[in-house]
Amino acid sequence: MTNINIAKQYLDAWNAHDADAIIKTFTSGGTYNDPATGEITGESIGDNAKRLWSAFPDLLFEIVSLSEAGAGKVVAEWIMKGTNTGSFHGLPPTGRTISLAGVDVMDIGTDGIKSVKGYFDTKTLSEQLGLQVLIQPYTLGPFSFGISVAVQSGRKTKPGAFGITTIWNADADTEEIRTFTRETAKEMLDMEGFIGLTTMRIGGRGVTISAWEKPEHTMQLKKGGTHSEAMKKFWAELGDAAFTSVWIPHHINPMWVRCTVCGKMNSYEKNSGRCICGQPLSEAPSYY
Repeated sequence: MTNINIAKQYLDAWNAHDADAIIKTFTSGGTYNDPATGEITGESIGDNAKRLWSAFPDLLFEIVSLSEAGAGKVVAEWIMKGTNTGSFHGLPPTGRTISLAGVDVMDIGTDGIKSVKGYFDTKTLSEQLGLQVLIQPYTLGPFSFGISVAVQSGRKTKPGAFGITTIWNADADTEEIRTFTRETAKEMLDMEGFIGLTTMRIGGRGVTISAWEKPEHTMQLKKGGTHSEAMKKFWAELGDAAFTSVWIPHHINPMWVRCTVCGKMNSYEKNSGRCICGQPLSEAPSYY
């Protein structure tokens, strides 16, 4: 079998969604490497393919060119196509379709593929999925940088209490903690008095701030559900340190909204949603 035939067999196995067939094209100890996975070998190569098929059930590699590039080297130029209807890297499906150009450089020996090195633009992949691509330092002088997520229930009431949770953990635990947080937030949307939630991830520290109409509403998190499961996992093994707290506001100033006609700021509640010039104000946002 020629090197081109072996390369084609490998690519056909991907398009057939056959993980075992992909693994069989490699020699013992053969490796796969791309910007998203790093270097993997053996069963991990098949597992990686299965994760992609789970995220993109219609995944297909359209082969643009397939050619030899020296002794034992085959270069495959492809376009990866598919629709994101499953979880990808722990994120919920976006429903978006991708068309991502890339290249595989294969080193092939007499017993099969010794290595595959995949090259593609991870920024383009993220953008096609509708994901934000943010480039920033981890730290700059006394400042630390991270990412944040907000969830709003749609309630416009002033918060009567804030729940604040901080957890420190190793990088390996971050994805599991994010999953617990995301599922808990979904359940909180149906809880009495829940106003909104903000989560922040900065270095090895995660912070969650939730807003509630009354302090007693925060106690609903102790009544089972994902939050209780997360606490059990924390006490058993998840995370390195943490604390929880409930904060009651000293005072909350009025919501000020600018009139789009005269440009003046107005207390939305005091003026019943109308500017002092007589024009109706834009709808006030939620306090949290």
